[in-house]
Amino acid sequence: MSLSSEEILQQWHGAGLAPLWNSPNAHKPPPAPTAAHLWRWQEMRPLIELAFQETSPAAVQRRVLQMLSPVAKSLADEHTCGNVLAAYQCLLPGETARPHRHTMNALRFMLEGKGAVTLVDGKECPMEPGDLVLTPGMTWHEHRHDGSEPVVWLDVLDVPLHMYMGSVVFQPGPITEPPVTMPDAAFAHANVAPFVTLGRTDHSPVFRYPYADVVSALKHAPASPDGIRRVRYVNPLNGQGAMALLEASMMQIDANTQSLPTRSNANLVVSVVEGSGESVIGDKRIQWSARDVFTVPQNNWVSHKAAGADARLFVVSDADAMRRLNLLSEELGTAATSIINKEEQ
Repeated sequence: MSLSSEEILQQWHGAGLAPLWNSPNAHKPPPAPTAAHLWRWQEMRPLIELAFQETSPAAVQRRVLQMLSPVAKSLADEHTCGNVLAAYQCLLPGETARPHRHTMNALRFMLEGKGAVTLVDGKECPMEPGDLVLTPGMTWHEHRHDGSEPVVWLDVLDVPLHMYMGSVVFQPGPITEPPVTMPDAAFAHANVAPFVTLGRTDHSPVFRYPYADVVSALKHAPASPDGIRRVRYVNPLNGQGAMALLEASMMQIDANTQSLPTRSNANLVVSVVEGSGESVIGDKRIQWSARDVFTVPQNNWVSHKAAGADARLFVVSDADAMRRLNLLSEELGTAATSIINKEEQ
């Protein structure tokens, strides 16, 4: 006597088997790109102020507000855009955030205030507006605030990737033996590097990238094919990205310049440093100004336009992770495909 299809399925399922032809995921077309999202600074800053009232780093280690994607399924679905998680972290004068380390790579981009210092493997990294500070995976890091006004910075981590891979490790302080590091002065001159490098070599020996240096480099950077000037934060030892998996760059949109549209399967988190303008991401138009943060989810066409003056935008993406997997895809469109141009005609 032959078995019915339902009986066959029951036997397969009981043995931990499932027919591929019944899979809800196999052979289906890719989903439509996720819509971009904007965290407008004018709206976020009062909400950050509430965090100062609510708790302290002494109570919760880090006073952090995570920026969750609108498509996050729950508070446990910790992602801002694809494999990238962004958050606001803030300190009051005199506060400290005690040391810890974890496998997740993280970076800090200063938004507001002066006087904060991040210590990475014991090396002090002052944090001024526009500065980038790296805390690569399993480097000890702690924060203190020596200034006189509140400070707020943008944290960006590759938490979603580590959660998916099952590689999350967290270790609280104290630091029993500070790791060996090298002074930034050893790498302060372009095209010159020491013969001997002390400490870890799997990430940049430089943890702080001052904003003034980046602006100077942008002045001499040629425009990319889409018309935007870009510079990349690099490891001075090998010219590769400053930190694995998370790619950091700064782009400048010259005054009244409209970029050609581009599309990539990387996921981007963008923080506006200076200037104002607009971006069209998929079919969504975003108006932005200084300290706003917005996302460019993968597979969306995106174009940017600066309004009145040069605009600079700090960009973090998972492009390096995609590139290492030989999966990165990047496309350049034409003016004819630009939504901004179409609407202005």
